Amino acid sequence: MSESIERFQIRIEEEVLVDLRQRLARTRWPDQIEGSGWDYGTDRAYLMELCAYWRDKFDWRAQEARLNRFDHFRTSIEGQPIHFIRRRSPVAGALPLVLTHGWPGSVWLFHKVIDGLADPEAQGGRAEDAFDVVCPSLPGYGFSGPTLERGWDVRRIAETWARLMERLGFTRYGAQGGDWGSLVTTQLALVDAAHLAGIHLNMVVAGPPTGEKNPTEGLTPEELKGLADMGEYQKSGSGYAQIQGTKPQTLGYGLNDSPAGLAAWIVEKFRAWSDCDGDVERSFTKDELLTNIMIYWVTQTINSSERLYFESFRSGRFSAADAKVEVPTGCAIFPKEIIRPPRRWAEAHFDVRQWTEMPRGGHFAALEEPEALVEDIRSFFRKVR
Repeated sequence: MSESIERFQIRIEEEVLVDLRQRLARTRWPDQIEGSGWDYGTDRAYLMELCAYWRDKFDWRAQEARLNRFDHFRTSIEGQPIHFIRRRSPVAGALPLVLTHGWPGSVWLFHKVIDGLADPEAQGGRAEDAFDVVCPSLPGYGFSGPTLERGWDVRRIAETWARLMERLGFTRYGAQGGDWGSLVTTQLALVDAAHLAGIHLNMVVAGPPTGEKNPTEGLTPEELKGLADMGEYQKSGSGYAQIQGTKPQTLGYGLNDSPAGLAAWIVEKFRAWSDCDGDVERSFTKDELLTNIMIYWVTQTINSSERLYFESFRSGRFSAADAKVEVPTGCAIFPKEIIRPPRRWAEAHFDVRQWTEMPRGGHFAALEEPEALVEDIRSFFRKVR
């Protein structure tokens, strides 16, 4: 693929959609212990309901059109295709901002925030808060297609983002992300600090300050709860990461072959990591869940998406940054986020200029609480523009 920037449109062949419906109709459902609900993983009754809707009622063409209302582009960096949405701001001099998603997300997760960031006046905001938005698909994810060689960890992706922003002609920009997007954005602040005005994170990864004998001393009850929740996540909710970080290829065969299996693997995370009190559709509609799942299905990138865990485990970049981030940092802390370190811990790793504890919301903030996220991003970048 060329290193030039080429326009791109999402258009999935009809035969892919026909095959999907046929596979859904032929699903061989496993047994489930009566009354166990979600205790052992994705609840069969809910998944059967979701897959029936997917097969008979879900309108991919409508969602495809919603995605295509944005301008899409592709380019090649180090031989890897990179897909991105570009939403130019109507405001002259708007600050460029690169938004990075994570797993099991996609650029779809940002569709509710892109316009508000690029054109705040259209939503009752101020022109001086405008951003020139760039929203790439991670290498190995969605319309960037699968990675084709070893080594695509978060540091390499950050270096790729720096080259992408340079290729787009930006000499000063901001960056934002959650999940893998948080780790990529953190690495970006280490490899391209000279060009970054600031970074904003809605998942902050930070361990205890080095050398502290009692790192929990003086923490508030809410901060201690955050640590307890992180411990419970490590104990009972992180098995997926261990599998994807050690044997992703083995897992990929089933998920790439079975749409029901793929939906089960992904929707369980949207339920567990959102502020939904156990009812995933309190936070997301079926169409929202399925559009995100579809991006993995139609591009056949669930396998390559998992390799990011393997590569980042191997390189040792699955945790906090290996150096302090000196770029100004804004932190949005949502109460159902899976990782919520104390502010003091974060300040040992980042130059924290803004710390917002949100009243509600979880891991998928851009889709679950878009207005709150947009306002927090605007508020932070006012300080560093």
